[in-house]
Amino acid sequence: MKKIGLDATDIRILRAVQMHGQLSKTKLAEIVNLSPTPCWARLSKLKTAGFIRGYHAEIALDQIGDFTQVIVTIALTHHRKSDFERFEAHIQKLDEVAECVATGGGMDYVMKVFNHNLASFQAMMDALLAAEIGIERYMTYIVTREVKSQPPHLSKLAAKPNI
Repeated sequence: MKKIGLDATDIRILRAVQMHGQLSKTKLAEIVNLSPTPCWARLSKLKTAGFIRGYHAEIALDQIGDFTQVIVTIALTHHRKSDFERFEAHIQKLDEVAECVATGGGMDYVMKVFNHNLASFQAMMDALLAAEIGIERYMTYIVTREVKSQPPHLSKLAAKPNI
């Protein structure tokens, strides 16, 4: 699939939407430093091209209640395509798993899991192991505090490296 070329203005528009979510035509144009009509036309083009998948709110979980957050690394016993597909299909069904990424190297997956407490986390892990989805081993890391969580800086990612 051919990638659509983005210019600096497109990147500024995407960054503004990434940082602020849905914006009025006037506010977006002000942030991007472009007149409203062409700015809105570019935003529409970016949406149509699939660069914007949706708009989300950042919820202050600490205002809702106390939760236990755990990072879990998982290695599978076997590495056939069907093993990965079976594991991933099962993980898709678990509401406690907020994020799961496949990785190369020593572990196959890294997950971010939210539970009410450690007992409910352990019950979820026991059920995961009982599901017989090919987990060879796992390691857990209890999150004590979040130091940094933000989306990647689009302007820096889109810039050509100096090497």
